[in-house]
Amino acid sequence: MQDDLPGPHHDWLDSDAGPVVRPYMMTGGRVRPAIGGFDLVAFVVAAVPSGDSRADPLQPEHRQILRLSQEPISVAEVASYLDLPLGVVRILLADLLTADLIAMHEPSSAPSFPEDDILKAVVNGLRAL
Repeated sequence: MQDDLPGPHHDWLDSDAGPVVRPYMMTGGRVRPAIGGFDLVAFVVAAVPSGDSRADPLQPEHRQILRLSQEPISVAEVASYLDLPLGVVRILLADLLTADLIAMHEPSSAPSFPEDDILKAVVNGLRAL
């Protein structure tokens, strides 16, 4: 019960859940990342070691992303671990990418097809059956 807590009472504090912050507050009201598309399967890798002093002024969510991304991790996994909407995570990632604190490895968008000679060999092999 919130009334049982000592001190001032705030609408943004829930006695059971702790501080409740709306996702748009984490992004400063931004709804689109400034840079990057951040595909779900794109990989994020920290460009700085965990605990680097450049992370000190960042929001807790930014620092948590840096900790998670010490090893390559997908955008979808970051959103899952942080338990945040994907749109919010994309904006936070854009902040880190702009500050050169992470590197992104986007999947290739160009489809890669096998060489013609390989396809012909497969067709010939199927006909031989």
